[in-house]
Amino acid sequence: MADESHEGLKWTMRAGYGARGVIYLIIGFLAFWAAIASGGAPGTKGALATLRDEPMGVAALWAIGIGLFAYMVWRIVAGLADVEDHGTDGKGLIARTGQVTTGLLHGLIGVSVIGLAMGGGSGGDGAEDWTAQLMAMPMGRYLVGLGALILAGAGIYYMHKGWSGKYKEHLAGSATTERLDPLVKAGLVVYGALLVLVAGSLGYAALTADPQQAGGLGEALRQLRSMAFGRFLLGGAGLGLVAFALYNFVEAAYRVVPKISGPDVRTLEARLKQAT
Repeated sequence: MADESHEGLKWTMRAGYGARGVIYLIIGFLAFWAAIASGGAPGTKGALATLRDEPMGVAALWAIGIGLFAYMVWRIVAGLADVEDHGTDGKGLIARTGQVTTGLLHGLIGVSVIGLAMGGGSGGDGAEDWTAQLMAMPMGRYLVGLGALILAGAGIYYMHKGWSGKYKEHLAGSATTERLDPLVKAGLVVYGALLVLVAGSLGYAALTADPQQAGGLGEALRQLRSMAFGRFLLGGAGLGLVAFALYNFVEAAYRVVPKISGPDVRTLEARLKQAT
């Protein structure tokens, strides 16, 4: 597949990671500020509702929403066309299914962001609402429980990806990516840990059949704030989310996609191995 035919997909990918980075940059900054000012830490929807009230906030929400749709397109195409060479064995099919699934989830977030831009919605996380809707369905508790397990698995995956350095296989090696590497690692680990906290609240909601026990990212941050040394934990989580935003920006600029980037691009992993 020629590089020229994938130029549009490459820029779609960059727009998607960029929009994702902006969201977590806002959440991380607000969480860190809440730790300093002893305020409440908003989740994804709350942070975006805060952005809506700022000058040019509605235009920014439209840009983020469109970017999230771009991320959806990128992940679905990447999974279906296997542009990252995961293959067709069991492990590869799981990875490609995960790409399509995360793409669809970010598309749903994009719909929510566009809704906020159009003046709808509130500043809540929304986890309690959709958990209640799922529980009203046949086998709803089990669906919520399954969602909790999938989210916990995603969190563990992100933590492992960061701690083991697996992400280095997919980033182009350069002085910039090498310099930012410690922050990228920290961002992935913190984000994964927060996903596990969110999964825990969803799992507890499924066990108790009580959707009010469910919470999104905002609730996970509030749990940290309520712990011993909570302000330090919340501040650390905020900085970690800022680092995760940086990871997304780095992905936007330096991600290596085998069927788009070509075989001659040296990865960050290879660069660091050569340096040692």
